[in-house]
Amino acid sequence: MSAAEFDLIARIRARIGAGLAPRDDVVLGIGDDAALLQPPAGQQLVVATDTLNRGVHFADDAAPADIGWKSLAVNLSDLAAMGATPAWCTLSLSLPAEAGVATETFVDGFLDGFIALAAEHRIALVGGDTTRGPLSVCVTVLGFVAPGAALRRDGAQAGDEVWVTGTLGDAAAALALAGIAPYRDAAVRHCVGDPATDNERLHERLRRPTPRVSAGRVLRGLAHAGIDISDGLLADLGHVCAASGLGARIDAGALPTSPALAAACEGPARWGLQLGGGDDYELCFTAAPAQRAAIVQGLAEANTPAQVIGVIEAESGLRVRAPDGSAWQPSRRGYQHFDS
Repeated sequence: MSAAEFDLIARIRARIGAGLAPRDDVVLGIGDDAALLQPPAGQQLVVATDTLNRGVHFADDAAPADIGWKSLAVNLSDLAAMGATPAWCTLSLSLPAEAGVATETFVDGFLDGFIALAAEHRIALVGGDTTRGPLSVCVTVLGFVAPGAALRRDGAQAGDEVWVTGTLGDAAAALALAGIAPYRDAAVRHCVGDPATDNERLHERLRRPTPRVSAGRVLRGLAHAGIDISDGLLADLGHVCAASGLGARIDAGALPTSPALAAACEGPARWGLQLGGGDDYELCFTAAPAQRAAIVQGLAEANTPAQVIGVIEAESGLRVRAPDGSAWQPSRRGYQHFDS
């Protein structure tokens, strides 16, 4: 390890120490070959890892603080989908040698966003790695859930209502407005409102998604199955249906829509972004109709809006129904990570 890498790790450790409150369950954190952690008795460990690469998961000119925020948010969203309480994380940074990237300014900016979100959820950064290479960020988040309490993809039941939190399609609309493939062909236009203001709101949802951690904890014991919406609603709900051996019907007219997205597009163009766009990091979950009142109350206390958008059916496959009751087929069902 070079002196420069030691200096970089020391800088990260100092920022983390100043920005995050210590946790009693961290026996030994940053600075040794590995961390020593003490999981609480009677809890299962939940682990999620995501990698973000420049030019794939964030733009070349993305603000370092936004990269820091999103790299943690996408992992927290996975824990939220399981109903877990986050506790610790690790961070691996690959930094290019070109001027202006592997600098104190970049690292400090990155940590501004990373620490801001970590502090919200009382997460301790306990280790990781730094290296030279293409700009890439890998975060692993660890949390806890009681045995048998985790939300899984294979628990959906026929007759369950399909719910989503928040609103859908905002991040995909931001990508469409920016001309990013494969979203650039979406018919996005501003039919009402202030384009500059609405565009900024859409881009903010793309840059800094809100992981629904509190909502995930509320849903333990109420929902049968859950998943976070990262690749698109149809793609991710499809995973739930496949794991559960069931299908689903979605009502396009029930998809929750932000004012900014309503100003950007309408009808089939909007449904396409909401159903297949991805990068929403909202939760999709299924629950028995009898749990509706408890879910509404619990999510209201968690300050998380949610809406029923469809139903789980015994017949396999995903079906979308337009507001007039006719079948509607979107042009794409979600993001494909390994498209050529």
